[in-house]
Amino acid sequence: MSWAGKILRVNLTAGTVKSEPLNMEWAKAYLGSRGLGSKYLISEVDPKVDPLSADNKIIWATGPLTGTMASTGGRYTVITKGPLTGAIACSNSGGYWGAELKMAGWDMVIFEGKSAKPVYLYINDDVAELRDAGHLWGQSVWKTEEILKSSLQDPLLRVSSIGKAGENGVLYAAVVNDLHRAAGRSGVGTVMGSKNLKAIAVRGTKGVGNVQNPKAFMAAAKAAKKVLADNAVTGQGLPTYGTQVLMNVINEVGALPTRNHRDVQFEGAKDISAEAMVTPRATDGKKHLVTNQACFGCTIACGRISKIDEGHFSVQNKPEYWGASGGLEYEAAWALGAANGVNDLEALQYANLICNEEGFDPISFGATIGAVMELYEMGVLTKEQIGIEAPFGSAKALCELADMTAKGIGFGKEIGLGSKRLTAKYGHPDLSMSVKGQEFPAYDGRVIQGIGLAYATSNRGACHLRGYTIASEVLGIPVKTEPTEHEGKPELVKAFQDATAAFDSAGVCIFTSFAWTLADVAPQVQAACGEEFTMEHLAHIGERIWNMEREFNNAAGFTKADDNLPKRLLTEAAKTGPGKGIVSKLPEMLPKYYDARGWDSEGRPTAATKERLGL
Repeated sequence: MSWAGKILRVNLTAGTVKSEPLNMEWAKAYLGSRGLGSKYLISEVDPKVDPLSADNKIIWATGPLTGTMASTGGRYTVITKGPLTGAIACSNSGGYWGAELKMAGWDMVIFEGKSAKPVYLYINDDVAELRDAGHLWGQSVWKTEEILKSSLQDPLLRVSSIGKAGENGVLYAAVVNDLHRAAGRSGVGTVMGSKNLKAIAVRGTKGVGNVQNPKAFMAAAKAAKKVLADNAVTGQGLPTYGTQVLMNVINEVGALPTRNHRDVQFEGAKDISAEAMVTPRATDGKKHLVTNQACFGCTIACGRISKIDEGHFSVQNKPEYWGASGGLEYEAAWALGAANGVNDLEALQYANLICNEEGFDPISFGATIGAVMELYEMGVLTKEQIGIEAPFGSAKALCELADMTAKGIGFGKEIGLGSKRLTAKYGHPDLSMSVKGQEFPAYDGRVIQGIGLAYATSNRGACHLRGYTIASEVLGIPVKTEPTEHEGKPELVKAFQDATAAFDSAGVCIFTSFAWTLADVAPQVQAACGEEFTMEHLAHIGERIWNMEREFNNAAGFTKADDNLPKRLLTEAAKTGPGKGIVSKLPEMLPKYYDARGWDSEGRPTAATKERLGL
């Protein structure tokens, strides 16, 4: 079976590292990665725990397909109770780190307690030990990786670490691996920093040699790769333009949240789009985009590598940012751009580099800046308070505030709280475009009704990756549904949420679901694990995982009232585009969603539902 069958348990308080067998009963019921890691967390942590206390735990988890020949099999998940939301936090990353951990012979690493001083965990196959990280504390993600590879004399080492944001308590700090891949949302990096844990450095030379039926697995993986190659989105669109292909598409649909969701279309969208990234600049005649890049085992290669204009004001005197590095994905380009009315592509890239270098979520950061700019334009926040002029559209403000947030200085400390706490502090909580304290991604929940419901009900706070109904509502995958129509969306959202939980837990990238269904994942999991995993079985596991996460949040104190959207989306209609005049129909959709889920009217799984799912 392609589970390694072993987990590492690290007690940071005691300084101990121990191996223990994986609970195989749980592995079969929750697969791995998101599902299995969440099962361990929920079984061991009080739902009411303070996320930043030593009593919280944080888990790095791989899936059964991680490290195998399955396309996109490089994923891993970081699971904890999140400081941004107080809900379960589960953040997924690509790159190479997840596969490396699996090839070292481990399914998961569980950290408990808190170290008295900065430490990092070094794993070299079966050998794992905590080491002093005093020389790494205060260093960026980039520098941390460089120092560890150099000092351990291993250029093939893979590093998962935090930057200054995680050390300084930015509530949406990320865990970054391979320089610019990140478990980015919900503040998983903040929990890592609170435990004085700087990094996990891994070298795995064993490979994943325990696939149960290699012949059947190779055939299933090959067939699934062909499905990806033949699909217009995964075979052409994403490799050529990356996720940024969506910027102009979503703008034309009239669902691109602009200036803190005051508008649904951005007049500067074309300037920060995928097309703009491949157009030679007027300043130096060079293209912003250098190349695309793939994560471990990925046949899609949607990643962007970009080179900033060396003459741009943000980097004019900072040659350290002139090299090619991680480029803009759609969500980051939206959050740093349209959300703030900024259409300067180079400024967006600079802010994105700072998010990567110091480890914080560009979605929450950018959306928080949108709230700050609105408060500034209202006169609630002043230049004296912020330290600079900060109107909508100011590229200069965006870049300076990114620096301040990364370093935890001046008004950057306030921005590091996230929009929910910041807007509440200044008397305008309705201006936080968030659910459960986590900021919205790049789609308007009025014009695209299903995604609004998905935001409201997401277990980790507003999120597009917990049920990407955009696939159906905009792209027509697997079937086209009308974005402005709310009928039928509760059932659609549930189906997407359950399937996504299964994809995440298998250890593959959610972008495969543009082409794959669970019918493509099932034969790969079955051949790899040697257990019966049908399409229906995987959907059932996904539903089990979703309900387990929901139960944790309910026990943590969340109620029906938290399955909500900001007043703006419920009362202020879209002003332009195909959805003009429309507000979110959440009040009509929510009871039907609870019904489809088998929950009572308060949003609690019924006894019958729990029994059916084995919870």
